[in-house]
Amino acid sequence: MIWRLGLFLLAPLLLGQAKPVLVPDVSQRDIEIIYSFTGAELLLFGAIIYPGGRAPDRPADIAVVIKGPVEPIVLREKQKVAGIWVNADSARFRSAPAFYAVASSRPLEQIVDERTAAIYELGIRNLQLSPADADTPDEANRFEEGLVDLRQRSALYAEQPGAVLITDNVLYRARIRIPARVPVGTYTAETFLIQDGRVIAAAVRDITIRKGGFEQFVATAAEDHSTVYGVLAVALSVALGWAAGAVFRRF
Repeated sequence: MIWRLGLFLLAPLLLGQAKPVLVPDVSQRDIEIIYSFTGAELLLFGAIIYPGGRAPDRPADIAVVIKGPVEPIVLREKQKVAGIWVNADSARFRSAPAFYAVASSRPLEQIVDERTAAIYELGIRNLQLSPADADTPDEANRFEEGLVDLRQRSALYAEQPGAVLITDNVLYRARIRIPARVPVGTYTAETFLIQDGRVIAAAVRDITIRKGGFEQFVATAAEDHSTVYGVLAVALSVALGWAAGAVFRRF
């Protein structure tokens, strides 16, 4: 009800706009990872404010993207040599998002042209992963496909066609699952209003995923007091090993 009231109050200011305006929000902007974290489901919702306050007869489509954090990564290919798996070729990517999920009101290939999809990185195959040291385009494509496959199997890359529901051509909502293995960092929730294959409006909200509780204590200790943390970790490992050995000798 609060967000509906906000949209009502903003409407007089937005009706004079020449182009549609998106008013998006997300159910949870601060996600805390603790020992019992099993993932989260985010609700992305909002409204489309059209010029004159009247929705067009031909409805537009919506795509929402959650992405981040972008980081460099080295992907190594394993090969079996003399019965042993060893690292063989490798490729470095300059800017691979650790998480990427897109939900849309219809399949992306039906609502957006290839050029626009590439510009806005709509769809997994349009991610600009920027391979840095592949010898040939074929090798770069092979490593890109390998990276995408690994992250899709870990639920870190996902596409959800038809997952955005639009009500009366004005209100929209979608649910995107955040897996338990998601890394910490700053994420963006982007919303795109698409018509005739082009993006006619866009808006973004930030999402923070951070560690909390004991996990945050361990991460802070490892970063701020690395020497003490290392000594304690080794001492704890030795103590647990000694205790386990003592138990087994007794039985």
